Amino acid sequence: EVQLQASGGGLVQAGGSLRLSCAASGFSFDDYGIGWFRQAPGKEREGVACVSSTDGSRHYADSVKGRFTISKDNTKNTMYLQMNSLKPEDTAVYYCAADRAATTLWPYEYDYWGQGTQVTVSS
Repeated sequence: EVQLQASGGGLVQAGGSLRLSCAASGFSFDDYGIGWFRQAPGKEREGVACVSSTDGSRHYADSVKGRFTISKDNTKNTMYLQMNSLKPEDTAVYYCAADRAATTLWPYEYDYWGQGTQVTVSS
């Protein structure tokens, strides 16, 4: 059974940093595209960062480029999102996701989702 468990959210002041983690079980990151998404109240879920399943290329939303970094540790089957220079507009529930064929930030490419972790950035 494929499972994703996200953690690491919390409350941080603007300008601060957080690192989100997502532990996977039931599959290997080697074979899957992975991504981080977020959803703020009243807004649609949006892609933040991803690693393509085909060539391992990384893609970021324009709003987080230069501030967020996606990575994964295949030996631990865990993916990460390092978030620096956080802004109040980064406040959202963050989700990790994976799919064997995912290559972009489009949420509908992903079949497997973690439960979400809340990130709140105060001004």
